[in-house]
Amino acid sequence: MPGGVLYQDDRVFATHGSFDGADTGYPGVLFVEPRRHVPGMAGLTRAEAERIGWVTSRLARALEACTDAERIYVEALGHHVSHLHVWLIPRYPDAPEHLWGVQLVRGPHARRASEAQVEALCDRLREHLASEDGD
Repeated sequence: MPGGVLYQDDRVFATHGSFDGADTGYPGVLFVEPRRHVPGMAGLTRAEAERIGWVTSRLARALEACTDAERIYVEALGHHVSHLHVWLIPRYPDAPEHLWGVQLVRGPHARRASEAQVEALCDRLREHLASEDGD
């Protein structure tokens, strides 16, 4: 996965996402997921849910600081794979309104990033996370 792991601990981990088997894709789509196999939000323990929320919030702040995103969408999906993936999807200024939301990542109008661009963004995100105090 280009960009590598952005965050990991004993409960969750986060990476830059790819879709449809592609190594590159929409820049800034991040996945936060529990380490334990959980098919959906209802299966999370309190500690897992709290950690997923905390990591998702930190990553949203990092995306706002490191990109020109106008909005960060958060989606909890798990219908393609029976495992919870919380998606963070940045909406950039040039995004057509009819594609806002999860549709931003697909189709001919979707932004695309090279592997090098994804790696560079992930480096900036990690630097931002390291500069935060964690609260």
